[in-house]
Amino acid sequence: MLSLSAGPLALGLAPLLLLASLLLASLVGWWTARRGGSDPQSVLFNLLLLGLLAARGGFVVRYWPDYRLDPWQIIDPRDGGFLAWPGVLAVLLAASLRAWRNPALRRSLGVALGCGLLCWGLGSLALQLYERSASLPDLVLQDAAGRPVRLADYRGRPLVVNLWASWCPPCRREMSVLRQAQGERGDLTFLFVNQAEQPSAVEGFLASQAPGLRNVLYDGNGRVARAVGAGALPTTLFYDAEGRLLGSRLGELSRGSLARHLEAFGPADAPVHPVRSTER
Repeated sequence: MLSLSAGPLALGLAPLLLLASLLLASLVGWWTARRGGSDPQSVLFNLLLLGLLAARGGFVVRYWPDYRLDPWQIIDPRDGGFLAWPGVLAVLLAASLRAWRNPALRRSLGVALGCGLLCWGLGSLALQLYERSASLPDLVLQDAAGRPVRLADYRGRPLVVNLWASWCPPCRREMSVLRQAQGERGDLTFLFVNQAEQPSAVEGFLASQAPGLRNVLYDGNGRVARAVGAGALPTTLFYDAEGRLLGSRLGELSRGSLARHLEAFGPADAPVHPVRSTER
């Protein structure tokens, strides 16, 4: 399961964990303050915002070559580009400064922040372990000609699986990023698995927006999304050569956020021909 659905909305587990950690910290801080001291709830919210800004800034600096050609992408955090350690460091430094200036906050803020960070850290570890336990679903899809294609046949090389639809604006926007990566990373196999559409419905989009895209498959019933627990599009999954899930991204990928996920495969090898190429 990569997300939780609430009506028409699908929320990623990582943002939900962050919100749950903030709620826990707020409750612990309020309870601790009842026994003496100041309630740190407003301070905790400000610290969360500071941490997110620092995490975003650290990510942009780390992947600056992927952002410098599109500066507007820097202020668009929808690509999921955050680096944890600058955010945590900024939160700890700012909390220490607030506690030093306001002794009444020291106990309640320290206990609340400790509980919140512990919840977030353990939850993040649990999500990573859960993700790593998943594997490539063994399903039969179709190519543009209607021929059956088995996902399990792509095992043997690292695999990037993008779940998309032509009616999905974020899917359309990220397609150029993924198409470029497909051309640059010959050591990886990129699969573009269309969800719940027929080839005739998307051939115009592929011809105009993604010419030359390889390995386009069709999942007319959306079985892959259900199998991996993806509640929204686009979703991109990253598998090792044995079909084990290394990571996932619910939402639009930028060049920077894609580069971060591709680091799980190590440095790019010399380009090679794909084991299998399913043309449109």
